[in-house]
Amino acid sequence: MRGLADRDRIRTLMQALGRAAGQDVRIFLVGGTTAVIEGWRDATIDFDFAMRPEDDALLRAIPALKEQLQINVELASPADFIPVPVGWEDRGQFIMRVERAEFYHFDLYAQALAKVERGHEKDLADVREMIARGLVQPAKARAYFMSMEPALYRFPAIHAPSFRRAVENMFGSEIAGSP
Repeated sequence: MRGLADRDRIRTLMQALGRAAGQDVRIFLVGGTTAVIEGWRDATIDFDFAMRPEDDALLRAIPALKEQLQINVELASPADFIPVPVGWEDRGQFIMRVERAEFYHFDLYAQALAKVERGHEKDLADVREMIARGLVQPAKARAYFMSMEPALYRFPAIHAPSFRRAVENMFGSEIAGSP
């Protein structure tokens, strides 16, 4: 069984991924990985990320890196679970560059809304921390939700009225400007 991924292990993996990249690539960190890098969690179970464009050399390196570093690695992002508005790649927060790889946090509003939709207590605590740290503003999160709400039908596992209530519970019910 692989261990938890703390900040040092995540940074070591990021360095290795950067060295493995066969082309210029943007790697977007997600979920617990963002929480650990930003410092409000000590560790996470998985190193979750998305990549643009896909890089076969990097993907081929992952199995060996997982074993070498004893870290779980998952290709997963909010876009797999909620309708993330177009342009999410440009809304990522830059972290660092390692050789041919640039690392970003996946669109923080998409991350927050995906966590609210899932509704686990750890996820909701992450969202409260994102708000407290000024990474996510409630009014912008509500507006972001409003922009994605018409596309919720594309995700049949989501119960739209429940998701809306969860968003209102987390961010308030007054809708304001766009993200």
